[in-house]
Order: sequence, then C-alpha cells, then structure tokens
Amino acid sequence: MEVSRVYIYKLTVDDGGAPCIQGGMLSLAICKPAIRAMACPDSIILGFAANSLYVNNCLVYAANVTRHLDARKYFSESRYATRADCIYRWDGQQFKWKKGAMYHSPDDVEHDLGVFPQYERANVLLSERSKNYRYFKDSCPIDYKRNYPLLTSLVERLGQGHRINFPTQLQMELRQFIERIWKLKSVVRQTLVPDVPCRDKCGSADEEFVRIDC
Repeated sequence: MEVSRVYIYKLTVDDGGAPCIQGGMLSLAICKPAIRAMACPDSIILGFAANSLYVNNCLVYAANVTRHLDARKYFSESRYATRADCIYRWDGQQFKWKKGAMYHSPDDVEHDLGVFPQYERANVLLSERSKNYRYFKDSCPIDYKRNYPLLTSLVERLGQGHRINFPTQLQMELRQFIERIWKLKSVVRQTLVPDVPCRDKCGSADEEFVRIDC
C-alpha cells in the first residue's frame, strides 16, 4: 500500500463510538475533531491504546481514509441513520443531539462539530469496505514493541506534551508496519454498542495526535 500521510493517536475508550464499524464500513464521526478536519482520502489513521484502555498500548485499529464527508450529510442521510455513531441530527440549520443516542450528550455538540452556525468541526471520515481498515480491539497479532523501536517511542510519549524528531528511519518503520498490518485480517468484524449509554466526555487528550508525512 502506498503511504503518504499517517495520523497516530491514542484511544482512551474503545466502545464502538469512535471508531464505529458497521456493515463493512468504518466511520470516525465524533471525537478527534482535529484529525477529522485534516485527514484527506488516502491518509492512514493508526489508533493505539492508551495505558488506561489496554496496558500494552496495542494497535486497536488502522484505517485508510476513502472519503472526507461533510457532517451535515452524514447526520441527515438515511443510509447512515442507523449507525451507532450517528448521534446528531441536522435539521438544515443546526445540529441537535438525538435523544436516546448511545454516546455523548447535548453538551458535546460544540466539541464534536463546532460552534453554531459555522460548525467548523463538522467533518466525518469514512473507510469504506473492509479491505480498507483493520480492527483488532485488544488482540493485534503484531507486537510492534519488539521490532519497531522508534514507533514504540513515539506511541509511548504521545500525550505527554512533547515530541520526538521524525527521522527517515521512523518513516521506514511506519511503512513496514503498515504493510504488515494490511496483510492481516481484522480480529473483530465490527465494534459493539454498549449495553448502557456511554456519556464519557472528550477532554484535552482528545486533541493529541501526530501527523507524519511518509
């Protein structure tokens, strides 16, 4: 797979909201507003686990972005309406949280989508067809910490308020790692919706990510 731009971040929650995988499609429609604004088709997103989620910082999912969609379409078109992360409704003028949605609350509209009326964060990333993403939850077959020291250092430091340099060797590690990932199959076919509503709020850590141009 040709790799041009990679976004790396840590997940603190893996509850089927972000990412949401249903019907052979992965979507990122809530949380991570900066990545949703910047990532374009053919970008790669790598979501690793934070210590608070899975202690080994495993790769939770990898996705090749196939479409950058205006959230007004995502939250109004019937083909997306039954997806678990379709938690907002667009009435033609403003977004409103759907009563009874499994994730977030009315207080999260601004964080997820931006301020009315511009809604500068109203972006959705899609990875269409299962060949374009891999979802492992906590069972990624590749222990990257054994073979990719620079990637390991980057992941472990992410969220601590400082960065490491991105030498050519790291770019090479990333290409090799992604090539290995794409030879695997997803361990889990889709994300599971929780039995009870999840009202976790995204905090400042939700903005942390690294972009690497390969």
